Amino acid sequence: MNTKRTRGVVAAAAVLGTVGALGVSLPASAVAPSVAPLLAPYFTELDLTGDDQVTTADLDVAASALGITSGAADWTDVAVIDTNADGRITVADLADLAQRMIYDDGPFQLVEASVLDMQAAMNAGVTTSVEITQGYIDRIAAYDDALVDSAPGGRPLNSIITVGAAALEAAAAADAERAAEGMTSMLLGVPIAVKDNYNTVDMVTTGGCGCWNDNQTATDAFMVKGLRDAGAVILAKASLDEFAYGFASEFSSFHEAGTSTLVASPYFTDRTAGGSSGGTGAAIAANLAGIGFGTDTGGSIRVPSSYNQLVGVRPTVGLASRDGIIPLALSQDTGGPMTRSVIDAAVAMDAVVGIDPADAVTSRQQGQVPASYTSYLDPGALAGARIGYVASMIGGNPTTVRLWEETKATLESLGATVVEVAGSADLDTVLGEGSGSTIEFKRDLNGYIETHLAPNVTARSIDAILEGGNYVTSRQRVYAQRNAVTEEEYQAWAGPTGTHTTVLAQGKTLVTGMLDGLELDALIYPSGTPYGTQGTNLRLSPNTGMPSVTVPMGQAVEGEQLPGANVNIEFLGRDFTEGTLLGLAYAFEQATHHRTAPALYPALD
Repeated sequence: MNTKRTRGVVAAAAVLGTVGALGVSLPASAVAPSVAPLLAPYFTELDLTGDDQVTTADLDVAASALGITSGAADWTDVAVIDTNADGRITVADLADLAQRMIYDDGPFQLVEASVLDMQAAMNAGVTTSVEITQGYIDRIAAYDDALVDSAPGGRPLNSIITVGAAALEAAAAADAERAAEGMTSMLLGVPIAVKDNYNTVDMVTTGGCGCWNDNQTATDAFMVKGLRDAGAVILAKASLDEFAYGFASEFSSFHEAGTSTLVASPYFTDRTAGGSSGGTGAAIAANLAGIGFGTDTGGSIRVPSSYNQLVGVRPTVGLASRDGIIPLALSQDTGGPMTRSVIDAAVAMDAVVGIDPADAVTSRQQGQVPASYTSYLDPGALAGARIGYVASMIGGNPTTVRLWEETKATLESLGATVVEVAGSADLDTVLGEGSGSTIEFKRDLNGYIETHLAPNVTARSIDAILEGGNYVTSRQRVYAQRNAVTEEEYQAWAGPTGTHTTVLAQGKTLVTGMLDGLELDALIYPSGTPYGTQGTNLRLSPNTGMPSVTVPMGQAVEGEQLPGANVNIEFLGRDFTEGTLLGLAYAFEQATHHRTAPALYPALD
């Protein structure tokens, strides 16, 4: 944010007691909302009016207390804003208080804007949700289908399948809410792209398959409803690997039968954006939306996050409902945010968690969810933390090894104790367990078809999909293999006493015991290598059901393969410790700022 301009306008207004005394007119969005959003501690800890944020109302209270000293009877009412601890409320204290307002009247830049940047600019009246939404629509139109990379092998991004016709209407509604009630949510008016396996009532849900081009569902996915309830604008549906099958992100939606398209990374467009949430990864990295959502069964959030310099969250299985999301393997499926910053990921998480009777596993989260994940975002969160790693999970890729050593040194410099943890045959078994996507897909897909698939869609089975011919034809054998799975095979794998079910339960016990035994806050390991995966690292989270947060740890340099290619570091913790993991990732992010914007997709003129 442009803090200099913010401080100048708002702090001066506070000193005089009222904004009007300066002749400055703040929009309605600068006043206290009827339902206050929950924010990171920096923006809440000096609150004087009990609404969990700093607004002009707090500035008025502070201004009326100018000159009060610690011996005054009402000192306890304002002592929290005595930030220089001199026992007196001074202009300096008011200036510090003013900095805590989410308000920025400086110029707004859409590229790389965080949720905080957007809210501050909208609160100041510098921009609106309609303008931000239109800005992203313009970027999609200019960049997504265009060949902007003239290098050999360059390709269009192809990251968006559908842009919502109702997006601008939703943005206008958010602007009206802000004008009437203030900033009612940190997602109010923020445009979001969701992977095209999330049901949306205003856009078709294809799963990346031309066979389901007409799947207009009657309801939103549970997570999408949470985003809308928070005031977010559902801008677009992002492309994906068809039915989330793999990491290539090849899809056939709205193609002629027998044809398909690959998603490209905005950093190296001759490379895949990863998958299966590749469209989300490419779109958010290229600044085609504010926040993205993907799904992860065996790495499908974390692979494209690593390839595209994003923060990705794979939540605990049971934290975010899968109802209304086309499944791949429900033993491991989960949805989560993909963002350009940790604060965006934390804000997004707040809107999508909750117990849902339609997804029974969410009952596990009872009593486990904080008031806000942003409350964990402390630049000092690594001080005193204990972080474990297994040496064999680092691998031998020169770039990844170098970045790991730099990351380890950074963690230690920030006050963390980094502990080597011994591997074991039991851990190898957990890491070696495969994805449920082969055995579980047919059964779980049939459940979605029965519950959610639009009645006019004729391809209502894998057989019908194959007969129609409108799918990624190179996957024909994969479809046939998964279609051949019997109920007996499913139960032997994913039933209550199935082999896969057993390994997942044992994995959770084993890794939780590793954390507990050494009093660790998290395990860390590279999410991959430059445009590649690192061994079986990505299986640790899905094969235990435990949460992980991946964040950029740097890029390849000259002399290494593919200079500029990114690698992420992943933090894994106990069930429902997403807050702790986000805090650790935030502290690392704030100390390093490894993310870079893709140069091929600058601001539009």
